[in-house]
Amino acid sequence: MTTETMTAEEQRVSALVDELLREFPPKSTDTVTFLGAQFDKGLAWVHFPEGHGGLGLNPKLQKMINERIFAEGGPNPVYRNPIGHGMCGPTVVAWGSEEQKTRYLRPLFTGEEIWCQLFSEPGSGSDFAGLSSKGVRDGDEWIVNGQKVWTTLAHLSRWGLLVVRTDPEAVKHAGLTAFVVDMHDPTVETKPLRQMTGEAEFNEVFFTDTRVPNSEMLGSPGDGWRVSLTTLMNERVSIGGAIPPKGSGTIAHLMKAWADAPAWQKDAATRDEVMKLWVRAETLRLTNIRANQNRKMGDPGPEGSIGKMAFANLNKDIYECLMGVMGADALLYGSYEMVRPEHAMEYATPQKAFLRSRANSIEGGTTEVMLNILGERVLGLPGDVRVDRDVPWSKVPRN
Repeated sequence: MTTETMTAEEQRVSALVDELLREFPPKSTDTVTFLGAQFDKGLAWVHFPEGHGGLGLNPKLQKMINERIFAEGGPNPVYRNPIGHGMCGPTVVAWGSEEQKTRYLRPLFTGEEIWCQLFSEPGSGSDFAGLSSKGVRDGDEWIVNGQKVWTTLAHLSRWGLLVVRTDPEAVKHAGLTAFVVDMHDPTVETKPLRQMTGEAEFNEVFFTDTRVPNSEMLGSPGDGWRVSLTTLMNERVSIGGAIPPKGSGTIAHLMKAWADAPAWQKDAATRDEVMKLWVRAETLRLTNIRANQNRKMGDPGPEGSIGKMAFANLNKDIYECLMGVMGADALLYGSYEMVRPEHAMEYATPQKAFLRSRANSIEGGTTEVMLNILGERVLGLPGDVRVDRDVPWSKVPRN
């Protein structure tokens, strides 16, 4: 693309990227300094408001920004803080006060402050609106009690995006409120949940009379369901909406194993399966490109569930095929020592990636929930029967 064919917005962004790379050469600038400068120039989330890491421009320009920065060896902010970058940041900018945006967004983007998302509970996973953790108003504070579960990277997090029930007499969707909570508060206890990978990337979190200032509310009392939809729609795009270069990503792991396999192992049936998986991966990549080009300012729509669902199923199938291609070597897992990782979804070995991929159809909304969303909100099909739609949460039977 030449300067003559660029739009005014593209020229503006391109000039700022030139300036960033010239003033802060990625290969000789530490990560926090570089990402801070990127944020200050409005190149962190280009569609965010000016002064909060963006320029108020079309989000599709972010792809151009990222490609140029990564080509020069620049850092990827998602790697260190995936929950914060992909889910909590967009929620804070959509629902937070000016003070919250100013306080939280920059250190979130630089990775100086890690974030987690405190939604799921032991008794409310897919039925998120049925959660029972409660918040009770006490002057200028809210007293929070309850338990959250499957909280990714809670053990590293400085802040958490928390949704609790503040009005048990309202219907379940209407009685929720969202807050930013201090994960270093002594009344917040984080315990590891060991997964079948051997790691404890997930956690359970307990709140015991935790006091949260009213100023840390996102939106207003009762807005928790709408706030959480902002988070979840961004989460699904973050998980399933990636646009890797052609032939890269998870499919590259399978293609490498296929190339390294001995000739006698490359039977026609397996070759056919590898080919089909490559086609599915490329179809998903092209679909995500189209979805990204069609995306406008604001929250992603329910269509983001398409990519998330397809990604989850494809990822599991790719690694299952990969284990077959590896043969008996797939049984050699290595150390099974329990560790609490520094990053989410690290695939150090194909065997670990195979085990970790089982979670893809659960995290960010189960595949079954994605099918319901697509059926009801995209295709316009009749919804499931809901007997608790007009019943106060306190009157709904629970185990």
